[in-house]
Amino acid sequence: MSCGEPHETDCREVLAEVYLYLDLECSEDRRLLIREHLDECSPCLREYGIEQEVKVLVARCCGAETAPAELKERLRSKLTELVLEADTREFLAE
Repeated sequence: MSCGEPHETDCREVLAEVYLYLDLECSEDRRLLIREHLDECSPCLREYGIEQEVKVLVARCCGAETAPAELKERLRSKLTELVLEADTREFLAE
């Protein structure tokens, strides 16, 4: 996804890292770049809001349960794969 506007940090890059941002798993410098992007890009902010709601819902439904590390890694890998596929489709469409 890209909003079509120029940003210091690309929309696809921000959305690929939104869960790291939500989970406080990225560096403070990276968090600042992502926060600045979200402040100026309403499509990414909307997507961030959706992801945040999903996280809250999962936390509420799953309580204190945590996913195994290998599951988290498989999910991150698959999400990265899907983002790359979407980027490729978007590039080919242009």
